[in-house]
Amino acid sequence: MTPTLFGRWQTRLLLLATVGILITIPFGELIYFLVLGYIAVLGLFWDILYDLLQKFRWDRDWPGIYQLLAAIWEAIFLLFIAKTIDLPLLEMSDFKIKNFALHYSLVWLGLYIVSQTVMRIYFPRWRFRGGRWL
Repeated sequence: MTPTLFGRWQTRLLLLATVGILITIPFGELIYFLVLGYIAVLGLFWDILYDLLQKFRWDRDWPGIYQLLAAIWEAIFLLFIAKTIDLPLLEMSDFKIKNFALHYSLVWLGLYIVSQTVMRIYFPRWRFRGGRWL
């Protein structure tokens, strides 16, 4: 599959709105839903960069392991932004790095597993349309 930028956005938002929320519910606090929202918003901007980088690859594809590496980079960036800039509605007194790491890791592991297995099995046309749903 060669994802398009619009397909990346649709897939990211769909997975965060379904799998991400399901994984976040057991954490039971508003701060984790806010983190999920910031992951979604910042991810839209990251996808622009990923789309540009992907165009330099010979097959214009993005291997699955790169998604995991990108998740690590996004976590570091989000943590840096949260610690240096006051993000709206995100209280730094409630922001614990250990809990953030656990939540973020579980969300991205869930997203990775679903995007690499469930999405490919149940939605084969999704792959051939560049990740686009609409």
